[in-house]
Amino acid sequence: MIEVLNPANGQKVGDAPAMSVSEVNAAIDRTCAAFPAWSRELAKERSERLRRWFERIRDDKAAFAELIVKENGKCLSEAYAEVDYGLGFIEWYAEEAKRVYGDTIPSHAADSAITVVKEPVGPTAAITPWNFPFMMITRKIATALAAGCTMIIKPAEETPLTAYKLLEAAREVGIPEGVFEMVTGDPKAIGARFTSDTRIRKLSFTGSTAVGRLLASASGQTLTRMTLELGGNAPFIIFGDADLQAALDGAVGAKLRNSGQVCISPNRFYVHASIHDAFVERLAERVSRVAVGDGMRDDAAVGPMINRAGFDKVASLVDAARRDGARVVLGGKPHALGGLFYEPTIVTDLDDDAEMAQTEIFGPVFPIYRFETEDEVIERANATEYGLVAYAYTRDLGRGFRLSRALEAGMVILNSGSVGTASVPFGGIKQSGYGREGSYYGIEEYVDVKYVLMSGLGR
Repeated sequence: MIEVLNPANGQKVGDAPAMSVSEVNAAIDRTCAAFPAWSRELAKERSERLRRWFERIRDDKAAFAELIVKENGKCLSEAYAEVDYGLGFIEWYAEEAKRVYGDTIPSHAADSAITVVKEPVGPTAAITPWNFPFMMITRKIATALAAGCTMIIKPAEETPLTAYKLLEAAREVGIPEGVFEMVTGDPKAIGARFTSDTRIRKLSFTGSTAVGRLLASASGQTLTRMTLELGGNAPFIIFGDADLQAALDGAVGAKLRNSGQVCISPNRFYVHASIHDAFVERLAERVSRVAVGDGMRDDAAVGPMINRAGFDKVASLVDAARRDGARVVLGGKPHALGGLFYEPTIVTDLDDDAEMAQTEIFGPVFPIYRFETEDEVIERANATEYGLVAYAYTRDLGRGFRLSRALEAGMVILNSGSVGTASVPFGGIKQSGYGREGSYYGIEEYVDVKYVLMSGLGR
């Protein structure tokens, strides 16, 4: 069994099965066997099943949120927000299932007609991370099922219980065995099975760039389609003309969400020299009042790191910055609560070649860099292998438009720290991956385009 521990206190939350090779193979077999019948269901019928799943989860929202807190460590208010976010994908794709449209094309011959239809790619698989154990699954599974695909999911070993609760709810409302399957166990072995089985026609992965590269390489042997949502190194740019209060709100909300353990979390804060000192002062005052603690506490806004490796990574990056001459304005050490809690931290006087500037921090750390000109900050913001999201605050409309073009990211967010909703295409470029999730672009990832020529129709 896989023992699931609460990162806030180390207490056992539950167990999940460490499946054998034969058990994983049997689950893949069920996923593939269920595809023909599921793909032939009317779109309206698939839509109705997804809608019932949405309603079943919505009625049990509190239980899902509390389970997320226990196995992930995030604060309860954030867990509720995650459930709402994830429910949005089920609701969206319950409707989108009925809107997978094709085309007709003017024919090149008088006795012919041309149609283009979209068909589900086939059985699919997904590997999801621990930081959003509810939303990451609903975003992938709802899209696949709406398109007419079946899907088998491997959730993260740290947070499998939320995934199994989602599966249980799906079974209760009539989503058949095989249409939505779940496996837990050795991630390397399961990933290898997903990428080597030629019946699995698509794999969706959210996680580190290093693992994404391995999966993409293995999938290349079977030409399995992929959606990859990988690491980030998001710049957060604040110009001198920005609404400073709005920028503070956006920075704190985006950075401290899930204790900074989010792929779209700002990783490099570039603040214009004219407001740098004022921003740092106000940010320190604001962050110093943030409550750290067990996510079930009503006042807690920052929880623990997910595990010891995550904690040690954050501590090591801050210590390295300090040794290199950076100034720790706030925090910079393990929290007095002990365990996996780390103090929200503000670091300034960093160089662009600092380890922290090149590494996805995945923790509650604000690294702040000073800049002078628009061209300069664009160049510095783009000086990374990643390209997931970029944030900027400015009241200059022309500058905002220039930034939207010049920043190398799959998502550019102006004057807000919020990125996601079911109706927008989420994804990155460069080493942050490819493919999109959410919106009508997301369902396009799960269909094949078939051109049909009907000739000999007569004039």
